[in-house]
Amino acid sequence: MSRANGVNTVSGVRIGLTLPSFVEDPEIPISVAHAAELAELDGVFVYDHLWRGDPPNRRPALECFALLGAVAAETTRIAVGTLVARATLRPAATLANAFETAQRVSRGRLIAGIGAGDKQSRAENEALGLSFGTMADRIDSLHDAVRAAHGKDFPVWIGGRAAQVREVVAIADGWNSWGADPETFAAEVELVRDVAPRATITWGGLVRPSVEGVDGLTARLRPYLACGADWLILGPVDSSNAANAPLLGDVRKRLRQQQ
Repeated sequence: MSRANGVNTVSGVRIGLTLPSFVEDPEIPISVAHAAELAELDGVFVYDHLWRGDPPNRRPALECFALLGAVAAETTRIAVGTLVARATLRPAATLANAFETAQRVSRGRLIAGIGAGDKQSRAENEALGLSFGTMADRIDSLHDAVRAAHGKDFPVWIGGRAAQVREVVAIADGWNSWGADPETFAAEVELVRDVAPRATITWGGLVRPSVEGVDGLTARLRPYLACGADWLILGPVDSSNAANAPLLGDVRKRLRQQQ
């Protein structure tokens, strides 16, 4: 197994798993990360949100970098990353320092996903007293964040599907599209390739492992590989269920056999 940009690389598709952030007990995402590592998945990723849902049923989130550091310290092999850290929540230098710290704690396993935020992020920004800004403002913040984090021995991925966001991939290492169907993803991949021919291409989306099963998930995910995806990052609807990890490990094996 070789290393590139500080992350283990292997032949064939890589499968990542999003961790449950909207829980009170940090042992829950840590246990899911342990299960993912045992199942030989390739990465686990944390969200960068303050809460989920609306009052009176709002659930607070575990802070992105606190959870990332805990997971990095509790695992030994699997890549750990953000999907995605928002450029508008922290000054660029602060964000870059947080990534560098996670890289040291993980001993070289970090993937730094960064995004500009979308309209669903407005309330969170304003709750912190931060301006949400225009699209141009957020793209400027994304540029600043990527420039501050890039070139530090860990890969930087851009998360987002807006045209202005995709163009920033030209100064990064990879791109993540969340939730796109295969046809849309294929078209977006072509646009990304125009500005960043060597970028790592990643797709992420919600899945229902216990409902779809290994056969169903394998069939649903296969078209994304045909579109050029290097990583598939899966967000189980029941994200606190550690039993998803071995099932997704079987999906990984099946997809690799079919490549």
